[in-house]
Amino acid sequence: MPAKRELTMRQIRQMLRLARDGVSARGIGRTLGVARSTIQDNLKRAATAGLAWPLADDLTDAVLEQRLFAHAGVKSGFRRRTEPDWASLACELKRPGVNLMVLWEEYRDAHPEGYGYSRFCDLFREFERRLSPTMRQDHPRRR
Repeated sequence: MPAKRELTMRQIRQMLRLARDGVSARGIGRTLGVARSTIQDNLKRAATAGLAWPLADDLTDAVLEQRLFAHAGVKSGFRRRTEPDWASLACELKRPGVNLMVLWEEYRDAHPEGYGYSRFCDLFREFERRLSPTMRQDHPRRR
């Protein structure tokens, strides 16, 4: 199931109510104006999270979203494997003779249970995309 949420919390509540009333996923999709597969995915998420209509009164939108879309067993914001220092790797990569394969091999020597090469490269590229591409230069004034 995709991690991206395409429905608002209001739509999810309405989806749960309609599902309890026996409306098909196709009918719910028509009512909410979304694809049947989106409804099916969200109904599976709700069933996995143990959510059914009527929802508890104290269930806020934030709690509902957390229960539906948080990955089970993984704390949000944490990865299961040891992360390298991406900033220092970016600096190392600028040196001659250094490439991602060399950096990954050094990483795996230090952390044998670490990421595989392809995931390592994906995470590094993700880090690079977050960097600011601007370079500020200070020009000395002539007198």
